[in-house]
Parts: sequence; C-alpha cells; structure tokens
Amino acid sequence: MLYVLLGSFVGSFGAVFLKAGAEKLHRNWTSLFFNYRLALGVGLFLLSSYFFVLGVRKGELTVLYPLVSVGYIWTLLWSRIFFGEPLTKSKFVGLGMILLGIVFLGLGSR
Repeated sequence: MLYVLLGSFVGSFGAVFLKAGAEKLHRNWTSLFFNYRLALGVGLFLLSSYFFVLGVRKGELTVLYPLVSVGYIWTLLWSRIFFGEPLTKSKFVGLGMILLGIVFLGLGSR
C-alpha cells in the first residue's frame, strides 16, 4: 500500500512538471526536445508507475488501484502552490467524492 501511495505522490509532481514544461513549449520541435521540465514530468510519471507496479504485485488490485486517486489530492495542492490556481467549491466537492469512493472501496474489501 505504501508503494502505491508513494507512486501517487511522485506522479502528482509529474503532473506539475508536465504543466510547467507545457507552458514553455513553442511551435517548433526543438522546444519539445530541450524542455527539461517536460522531460522531468515524464520521468516522474515513469517512476510513479514503477512504485505502482511494486505495490500491486502482491496486493489486491481492487483495493490498491483506487489509492492512485490520492494523487489528485496532491495535485490540487500543488496546482494552488505552484501555479496559483483557485481552490473552488466544486473542486472540494469532487475531492470529497474521490475520498468517499476510496473509503467505500476499502470497506468492500473486508
């Protein structure tokens, strides 16, 4: 379970660097290949996939896979901190629904 949670945490930083890299893209191909932020975002997603594989190989997929959505919680926080995106009521409602879903899936495994 810890590997899956670690993977979702690392993956949330992957999303941050993908957005930061996307903001630096221009209409030429060189901006794609020499964009370290974009490369770091892809690398962090690959690393998060590695942790996810380690986590699910001996665990129950129906319990562990929903834990990946914890990354959305981190992403909400990072988008506020790094990009100044607003925290709206609808985002909190969606976040609450994600957490409620995780709880229900966890209860269903008993």
